[in-house]
Amino acid sequence: MNLFLTFLCVTCKSMRIFIIHNLYQHKGGEDVVVDNEFELLATSHEVQKYTVKNAKGSKGLRQFASYLWNRSEANRITKEIQAFRPDVIHLHNLHYSIGPFLIRRIKKLGIPLAMTLHNYRLVCPSATLFHNGRLFTESLQQSFPWTAVRLKVLDNSFFKTFYTAFTYYFHRKIGTFNLVDRYLVLSQFAKQTLLSSKLGLPEEKFAVKPNFVPEPSTHALETPKSFIYIGRLSEEKGIIPLLKSFEGTDFPLKVFGTGPQQAEVEALANSNANIVYYGYREHAELLNHLHEAEALIVPSICYEGMPMTILDAYALGVPVIASNIGILAEMVVPLYTGYLYDPFEKADVLEKVNLWLNSEESDKQQIKQNCRAEYLYKYTSDLNKALLEVIYQQVIR
Repeated sequence: MNLFLTFLCVTCKSMRIFIIHNLYQHKGGEDVVVDNEFELLATSHEVQKYTVKNAKGSKGLRQFASYLWNRSEANRITKEIQAFRPDVIHLHNLHYSIGPFLIRRIKKLGIPLAMTLHNYRLVCPSATLFHNGRLFTESLQQSFPWTAVRLKVLDNSFFKTFYTAFTYYFHRKIGTFNLVDRYLVLSQFAKQTLLSSKLGLPEEKFAVKPNFVPEPSTHALETPKSFIYIGRLSEEKGIIPLLKSFEGTDFPLKVFGTGPQQAEVEALANSNANIVYYGYREHAELLNHLHEAEALIVPSICYEGMPMTILDAYALGVPVIASNIGILAEMVVPLYTGYLYDPFEKADVLEKVNLWLNSEESDKQQIKQNCRAEYLYKYTSDLNKALLEVIYQQVIR
């Protein structure tokens, strides 16, 4: 199949592709994915990107108030689309400066439309299916997510949660989301989660297309080997339980990232010599540290989209020790590309760390080779480009 996709990538005729994305206030993984796809497609196609960014203060409040039926932003985007005359439109995030009304305007233009679902916002205002320290899946089986509203799952705000929930509920009821020709999801797990929910979209609307990372380049660092965490320092990422598991041990751990739990992370690092906190670092430097790591640890206690750090690790032939939740249990194959563990059992991650450290060197080398093979088979630029082109051709036809 990979050879077939590569052949299609080479033979596919040039297309005019219009990409639309709503930027968050702080750059995140979705923004990186959109940028990567834009640059990748631009090597063979005519591509234009339209972005709008969520603002703070009174401007942000006006943007959010228009969430349900944002005619003015839809008008601006429609003019850009008509001037560019695309063969296909690829929509990413809608929250909240654009809003779902744009889908209706696009379909009036008669242009094929694909949309990537980076999260679960279509069925729950939390978007992550995580709240108050645990998985929150109640919205999946509720026509209107009243439980999410009552618990104020979005920024602990009743108004923001209700208005976001109502916006998507309203557009489901009037059929807006049926107008999208094809939804791109990152994994089989995400596809099955959405199909089993009250979203009500048919299976043929979905296509699985993973994220990708370009072939990495690194240079050697003169630092001892250690385990590594790269990501946001927040509750749903499971960083504090991870550090508390490493507390008082001899296992070295490097921590990279920023977020609301940064002060607690710094305190634990300062009181444990085996834990080193590096803060924010540019991606090139992160790759250097990752390349020399024993393993990447992904302790998330939420449903992840598709962590780019795992793709980077696989590209570098670095094993992954991850929690056994959601897509992570699909991406990491025990004893093949790493280990899975129960993030709610403190000793379990240390057991997997011990297993890795005490493995035969030949077994370690095999797992590292498997990680590299997993990258080459699923997550390269060429394969991703071929998948996108096939999906675009399908919706155009």
